[in-house]
Amino acid sequence: MARPWLHLCICLQISGFCTNLLLSQTPKDILAQTNNGTEILCELKKEHTGVYWYRWSQERQNFEFLVFSNLLGKTTYGTNITQDKFSVHGVSSRSSYSLHISHLHTSDNGTYYCSVSQSSQLLLGSGTRLGVVDVLPLPPRTTQAPRTKKPMRHVTKSKAAGKKGACNPLVWLPLTASILVLLLSLVPTAYRLHRLRRRLWLRIHRQ
Repeated sequence: MARPWLHLCICLQISGFCTNLLLSQTPKDILAQTNNGTEILCELKKEHTGVYWYRWSQERQNFEFLVFSNLLGKTTYGTNITQDKFSVHGVSSRSSYSLHISHLHTSDNGTYYCSVSQSSQLLLGSGTRLGVVDVLPLPPRTTQAPRTKKPMRHVTKSKAAGKKGACNPLVWLPLTASILVLLLSLVPTAYRLHRLRRRLWLRIHRQ
């Protein structure tokens, strides 16, 4: 079982996160998806009586005892910690232990530490930061450099019309028709002016 003085030692060291090179944790960071599982490996380089696992929650500001596993493989769990959620496995040489975490949830976010007791202290591993998300981010796509194409000459409509010039019938036919209509509309007006002028001339001569 986890002893009270061990918890007291951890609480005194939490501000500095006392870690030791005699314990090696891998990986350093884990990003996992909800409802999946993950594994943290702890390698021991000294004699020990068992391995403790703790979790530091930055959000809750809580250093929580999870599970202790001794050399015989007997495990002791912390408060509200179940075997379905956390399990510890060790190799035959008892120099490496792995913590398996199942059914991941966002409440499992935190930094996980393996530790061993020595001289009334707990030596902590380097820590593994676990982040749990609903959807894993997609890796960035590799974009290829666009191929260089030979420049093509683009002729706009205005330039094309300018090149066709005055010989284009589509330009002259509407213009000619407009001029003819204008001339025809002036014929009645000219006739009226002529008659008015003649009447004035006759009046002047009669007087």
